Amino acid sequence: MPVVKSIDLVGVSELGWEDAALKALEEAAKTVRHIERLDVVEYYALVEDQKIKEYRARVRLHFRVER
Repeated sequence: MPVVKSIDLVGVSELGWEDAALKALEEAAKTVRHIERLDVVEYYALVEDQKIKEYRARVRLHFRVER
């Protein structure tokens, strides 16, 4: 029976929330294998001079643990 581990990450983008989530996944995939699922936990943005400076997406990745 497989064991699944979850980790939370925050992706950052100047383009939008979807891109921020994708960046988190792309970065994690460099060192984490067997990613099975990504949940978007929270979206938020940093604001400067009444404009969005950075979009951020907190995501939870689920992946199988290797034995």
